[in-house]
Amino acid sequence: MSFSAAALEGTKTEQYTQLTQQASALVAGESDRIANAANISALVYHALAEVNWVGFYFFDGTELVVGPFQGRPACVRIALDKGVCGAAAKTGETQRVPDVHTFAGHIACDAATRSELVVPLYDGQRLIGVFDLDSPAVDRFDADDQSGLEAVARVFVDSVRA
Repeated sequence: MSFSAAALEGTKTEQYTQLTQQASALVAGESDRIANAANISALVYHALAEVNWVGFYFFDGTELVVGPFQGRPACVRIALDKGVCGAAAKTGETQRVPDVHTFAGHIACDAATRSELVVPLYDGQRLIGVFDLDSPAVDRFDADDQSGLEAVARVFVDSVRA
């Protein structure tokens, strides 16, 4: 493997374009979901400022189960009717929560987390899981972060298609 992460430069949009390109290069030719989730988690965790958790939860047919991540130990299982991750999985819509203390049913895996962004991972109509990012800063994630991280999530989904 000859991958090398480079520092992100330019506007936020340009930085997310670079991050998406790096994610694509990182998973090129690999279809294993654990390997790709682990590498994308590490890439994003180290590329973005003010994040304290970046990772994946995979749908096992009943609930979300923690997958590869970077950060403090996490909740292992999340029901689809619980928390920000469950909301993203159940609705199929990205959840961007400026202050998790105002989100009814938020699951506090890390008490330091103040804002969260969760992208649902679907292959067509089939739920794969979610891509979850937490931050200790209130209102850390904006619309540019959301569209950029949705693009990174698409790279992951495309890499594991059977």
